[in-house]
Amino acid sequence: MKLLSTKATCNSHGQDSSYFLGWEEYEKNPYDNVHNPKGIIQMGLAENQLSFDLLESWLAKNPDAAGFKSGGKSIFRELALFQDYHGLPSFKTALVDFMAEIRGNKVTFDPDHIVLTAGSTSANETLMFCLAEKGEAFLLPTPYYPGFDRDLKWRTGVEIVPIQCNSSNNFQVTEHALQQAYQEAQNRNLKVKGVMVTNPSNPLGTTMSRSELNLLVDFIEENKDMHLISDEIYSGTVFTSPSFISVMEILNERNDLKNSKDADEIKERVHVVYSLSKDLGLPGFRVGAIYSENDTVVAAATKMSSFGLISSQTQYLLSAILGDKKFTKNYLAENSKRLKKRQTKLVSGLQKAGINCLESNAALFCWVDMRHLLHSNTFEAEMELWKKIVYQVGLNISPGSSCHCNEPGWFRMCFANMSEETLKLAMKRLKAFVVESTGVTTRSTSQSKRKSVLTKWVFRLSSRGDHRDQQEER
Repeated sequence: MKLLSTKATCNSHGQDSSYFLGWEEYEKNPYDNVHNPKGIIQMGLAENQLSFDLLESWLAKNPDAAGFKSGGKSIFRELALFQDYHGLPSFKTALVDFMAEIRGNKVTFDPDHIVLTAGSTSANETLMFCLAEKGEAFLLPTPYYPGFDRDLKWRTGVEIVPIQCNSSNNFQVTEHALQQAYQEAQNRNLKVKGVMVTNPSNPLGTTMSRSELNLLVDFIEENKDMHLISDEIYSGTVFTSPSFISVMEILNERNDLKNSKDADEIKERVHVVYSLSKDLGLPGFRVGAIYSENDTVVAAATKMSSFGLISSQTQYLLSAILGDKKFTKNYLAENSKRLKKRQTKLVSGLQKAGINCLESNAALFCWVDMRHLLHSNTFEAEMELWKKIVYQVGLNISPGSSCHCNEPGWFRMCFANMSEETLKLAMKRLKAFVVESTGVTTRSTSQSKRKSVLTKWVFRLSSRGDHRDQQEER
């Protein structure tokens, strides 16, 4: 007799992905500088811990917000009894203002068109339920976040068809790749309901260009039954040029050039996902959102949001934080500086180990090129290398195959979820592994040795000179 449902026992969750398996190994043997110094360092977690002190400082200066008080009086009862799944109006207003601020106030968002969800995972799944039927498909550029196999497919039954991007043009979306993915879906008898992108990209750490975004909007304009979803949860993590361009900015530009009726029709098929997990570093608060100009989508998503609401206490606290414009301005600027500094340290450490990565300008990770460390150009070789890095080196990183990259040898490596000292140790371990496994001294190591020899030689000459001087002075 069958005790559980097919959904409960099926293997479509994606939990057997190497992305999640790496996490399991880390949890068995987590690094701790005191209690487990030889443990696995977690570099597979895209978490922003670099600016927590700014948030803690704000809380210390604003005890009423954290204590659920307003004007010195407790509002705990009101918050505890609030159950409207539309959300607190004050929080929705503060959130859309923050989203606009991140985008340089080039676009504005209507709080009546935002749907609050328990994180972006819930937001993305809700959109799938709203926009597609079981067995229909969305096109996604590769490489993409491994969790999408769970978030978009598991409960909805929606299929993902990859838009195959490659390193020859830094993994940018091209019209050829887009049309090729569409043709593949048709060959599989899958009805395509739209395209979904992450911008800035997870795992690339890059922002999409204006031409790429226009290409995608052109595609759904030509195909009237398609939608475009732009997951912009890393929009506030851009730390260097080029700047972030939201799909909403593209729509506004096109609205100025085209018939307003056509522009409005396209806007109703473009949807933005946002979260405070990355930009504000608050994944545990489970704050996500859907923004859509489509009234039907907003109404349906709002009903569905009752399965994953944000607590009223969380909304109240965040409305106070985001409502402090002086704080948000300073936070975004300082966080950007810290991300840039930390990313530079990772890139420098990799280069000292003889490893390069894709040039990035955003997010909490780098897309690292280890193709030269593979014994063959295969995904089997990639997995062998990944296992060595996890078990021998003691670093949990995400292999490109888990992100559906079509080129073996790429890995995602996170840098914002650890201390600077831990990052240094991670790079030291990786460098030692490269030297040992290749038998080749990295350029920085050989330069260091030459420098050391030169220093000793100069020192000996200097000592002889000093000795002669001393003899002459005597």
